[in-house]
Amino acid sequence: MRTLCASTLIGEFFVIGFAGLVAMKDPDLSVGTVWTVSGIAMVLSVLLCGVITRPGGVALGWALQVALIASGFVVPTMFFLGAIFAALWWASVHYGRKIDEAKARFAAQAEAAAPDPA
Repeated sequence: MRTLCASTLIGEFFVIGFAGLVAMKDPDLSVGTVWTVSGIAMVLSVLLCGVITRPGGVALGWALQVALIASGFVVPTMFFLGAIFAALWWASVHYGRKIDEAKARFAAQAEAAAPDPA
């Protein structure tokens, strides 16, 4: 699960950065505000890569997905991109867990089939 979720989060890192560039064109927003919010979200997406398997990691990932969709109020394209990444996040968590279960099952079968060294 970690690899799939981390891949999604790294993709979000870049999308958040590009959304920040687009948001800078809004005359109602200061550059400092845009890059403070974008920077925090970008750092959070990278930090989540390391804590995704810990308790609460997936929930924090969902919170980032909600924030990404909500950023559509500033950059309307982010409604679409946020929804795409939320779907990717769901798939990463769902199929990542299935892959982890299959790996554990195969490891248990291999251990049971291995000859006893004694």
